[in-house]
Amino acid sequence: MTDVPSRLELLYFARRVIVQQAQASLAQLDRWIAVEEDRETTRRRAEDRRPPPPEWLLERGIGAGSPPALVHQGGCTMAKGVRIQPISEGQARRALYEHVEACPFCNPDTALHVIPE
Repeated sequence: MTDVPSRLELLYFARRVIVQQAQASLAQLDRWIAVEEDRETTRRRAEDRRPPPPEWLLERGIGAGSPPALVHQGGCTMAKGVRIQPISEGQARRALYEHVEACPFCNPDTALHVIPE
């Protein structure tokens, strides 16, 4: 007798190897999915805890004690940096009435129905 496996035995062996590899690959994929689900859950929780953005922003000029330069709506992408401070709707109206310029991109004067004199 020869110890050479038959083609059918080799095919069954190849099938077992593929099944084992597929199971290992599925297990790895399941681990990746679990990690991504954890990341997504953490991201959602952080997003839920984040306070809502202010409705109105005041941008000051450059330099310490500089006067207000622009009024922005809260979500304006042009309002960036350390010279920005959140303000109330009343403060935004007052600033616009006191001739602080409205941001030309987010138009807080239009949103507040303020027509400067």
